[in-house]
Amino acid sequence: MYFTGVYTALVTPFTATGEVDWQKLVELVEFQIAGGVAGIVPVGTTGESPTLRTDEHLRVIKTVTDVAAGRVKIMAGTGANSTAEAIELTAAAKEFGVDGTLQVTPYYNKPNNAGLIQHFSAVADIGVPVVLYNVPGRSACEIPLDVVAELAKHEHIVSIKEAAGSVQRVTDIKNLCDIEVMSGDDSLALPMIKAGGCGVISVASNLIPVEVVALVSAALNGAFDEAQLLHDKYAQLFEDIFIDTNPIPIKAAMAMKGMILETYRLPMCSTTDEKKAVLRASLEAAGVL
Repeated sequence: MYFTGVYTALVTPFTATGEVDWQKLVELVEFQIAGGVAGIVPVGTTGESPTLRTDEHLRVIKTVTDVAAGRVKIMAGTGANSTAEAIELTAAAKEFGVDGTLQVTPYYNKPNNAGLIQHFSAVADIGVPVVLYNVPGRSACEIPLDVVAELAKHEHIVSIKEAAGSVQRVTDIKNLCDIEVMSGDDSLALPMIKAGGCGVISVASNLIPVEVVALVSAALNGAFDEAQLLHDKYAQLFEDIFIDTNPIPIKAAMAMKGMILETYRLPMCSTTDEKKAVLRASLEAAGVL
């Protein structure tokens, strides 16, 4: 398998003035590696990629790759709704030595099936293993099953991140073609692994990497009772880190734990005091705070 286990969709830490906090980024990478994750996904949705300048976007990928130094795999977020831009970002990431790239469905322009196939294939032709990213809630464009099956024929398209909230999609994909499937939701990691998935691209592991790794490792090893106990312990937290638009709650939770400053770039901003209270209670109940 190319990608299996826990891959952390890493937040991008900012300073109080809104600049990327490069030293804190290094610390977060080291925290993830110490937590036992299989890989790190810089500048995905959770990394606030839409608000990073291109030079920042690429520097985050390079920094994470350099700090990891082969100790974990790096799956760089280099997708875009412009094929030319996705190719440019992916080619640069290839030079940095990443292990793979996460390619979001082109958002806003909503290409047809032929456009989707040509877009992802053009990026995959660069030669870096590609993980398709099916997230219709963000992109307003789902990757149809027959398109997934066609793309799976490309030698460099190796996996798909399923973030559409459907466990059935895992079964349908596995029945249609030979491609790895990773959960895009912490709350669905266990049922998706039971259905044939091979891991999770996790938001919660920003905060609790050891615990998410334990859950996923147990599930992948067939110890489903053990995995279920861990899932049950953190189920409410998995829900509450999406009490507002990602990555607002996970950044708020990390700030509560003293890991980062709670700083965003507009249009992302802090959540309400009421939602923060719910989040804090969830963290306390799970033993994180």
